[in-house]
Amino acid sequence: MQRTTIALDEAPTAALDELATDQGVSRAEVIRRLLAEGLAGRTRDVTVDLAWIEASFGVADVEAPGRSPAAREQHLDQLAELER
Repeated sequence: MQRTTIALDEAPTAALDELATDQGVSRAEVIRRLLAEGLAGRTRDVTVDLAWIEASFGVADVEAPGRSPAAREQHLDQLAELER
């Protein structure tokens, strides 16, 4: 494994920390998982996901930009499968 350093603003750092706490892993592990998923092509349109993250920061239960409720549920199901 190679060490890589990145600089992040407060919002993405806080979001990573929240994900890490929720998943019971380190911030670095969350970043590795997100990179692996993105590089494996599992996320069809990363820009939609990034827009959703940005739009939803600090907000509960809002719909993702450009996704229907059914597509959102399908995406969440796919993410749940990756964690298993």
